Amino acid sequence: MRLDPDYDDYIKRWSDIYRDQTYDQGLTGYFLRKSHIWSEEKFGPDIHFSKVVEVGAGLSEHFNHIRHSFDEYHITDLILQVDETKLLANFKGEGKVFFSTEDATKLSFENEYCDRVIAAHILEHLYRPHEVMREWMRILKPGGVMTLVLPCDPGGLWRLGRYALARKKIIKAGFDYDYWIAREHVNPINNLVSFIRHYFPKVEEEWLPCRIPSIDINLFYIVHIRK
Repeated sequence: MRLDPDYDDYIKRWSDIYRDQTYDQGLTGYFLRKSHIWSEEKFGPDIHFSKVVEVGAGLSEHFNHIRHSFDEYHITDLILQVDETKLLANFKGEGKVFFSTEDATKLSFENEYCDRVIAAHILEHLYRPHEVMREWMRILKPGGVMTLVLPCDPGGLWRLGRYALARKKIIKAGFDYDYWIAREHVNPINNLVSFIRHYFPKVEEEWLPCRIPSIDINLFYIVHIRK
């Protein structure tokens, strides 16, 4: 049996090409950006959340599509990869933006700290997601909203896009794509939806782009959960 590849080396190499290979190119980038845009459609400039915590922010693509106002916005990740100066240079709103290193499975924020939790393309990566969602709910105030953006992996349309577009590019960049996807996308969408519906009976769900509730004909599942 082979030894495991060096995970730290993978993270470093992947961070160097992530934006170029995902958000900045072709249909893959177009639809990933759209997933962030779609998840913010219901929160226009007339909506205000005092404190917002985004977990697993990565390069902080999501922040670029925030339309509502806020007093505090906390951008967090276990490994922060965002260019803070560049991100804030494009920020036209009011409010303070904070950057911090956080383990999404065990946050340092106190109970009922914020009014909104955002987790875009992160829950599919985390073991024991039912416990992770409970941790995110812990820091949310009563009446607050948790927004989850998830890929419809391993649905048919997602697999088609993966094999027709993303997979070829990532392999060309020198990665064992199938191996790392198996390591990274540990939670299939059907299981995550089952957990969400079990723990939160009243949710606002969206299946996009087709809007018919099916994992096979959509790319993304977006859900807003009010505490």
